[in-house]
Amino acid sequence: MFSAQFSLSIPSQSLHTCCQRSALLLVARGLGSSSSVSPLPLHRRFLLFLNQRFYDVEMLLSWRAHMKSRAIEKKNAYYGYTRKHYGPYIASAYYILNMKGGFRFAGQTDWFRANQRGKFSWDFLNHRDAVLEEVDMSYTVINYTGLDNLAGQKSLRTLSLRGCSQVDDWFLARLHMFQDSLEELDISHCPRITTGGLAALRNLKGLRRLDVSSLPRISSPGLVIILLEEMLPQCQITATGYDHSLRQDSEEEKVDFMQGQQ
Repeated sequence: MFSAQFSLSIPSQSLHTCCQRSALLLVARGLGSSSSVSPLPLHRRFLLFLNQRFYDVEMLLSWRAHMKSRAIEKKNAYYGYTRKHYGPYIASAYYILNMKGGFRFAGQTDWFRANQRGKFSWDFLNHRDAVLEEVDMSYTVINYTGLDNLAGQKSLRTLSLRGCSQVDDWFLARLHMFQDSLEELDISHCPRITTGGLAALRNLKGLRRLDVSSLPRISSPGLVIILLEEMLPQCQITATGYDHSLRQDSEEEKVDFMQGQQ
């Protein structure tokens, strides 16, 4: 694992090799062309500096990516203690607010939300037996693991995952836990969702509204929308931000969709 985290990519290796060879060549030329001791020109010193510091930069970037991944996993940790002492509804609510999301209890009009600094009101603790009806996790880092904190929400009708960077095909495959209640789902602007993941939504038979706008990994949106409408005939599909012309790779995307249904 340690070596994998700090390994260089192929383009990075090529860049480093180029800098290293250039630096050594320039130094060799400098030594061969002058017998007196003189400072190296600026561009030669710069190449030597790049050669010496390249690995340090790569290690720093790898460490940063690793720490970011650990932070996301920590945020999505299971709230077992809260669930045990306060019940599943409060535990889910607490998780949502800690992720800077928002929710509405059934039978109420007011929403509980965290502000941009992550601060929120603790009044939700007064609704220990209230069930969650609407949840907004837009632009949060909720992931596959974090869904465990929403398990048991049998009355969840609306779920917004707009712009969630960690929502992928595996995440969509787990949404079947809401198949008896979910009516509205927004997964627009999620960069990791593919055609195969959309096929997993077939289990959400009660879905009435689905927003799949601006999914960058969907290459043939026209075909995908047709397939979704066939799979969920009672659902209103929203898909903006696409060129809806069918592309040449539409057959390949259709195969991916069908395989996702199996």
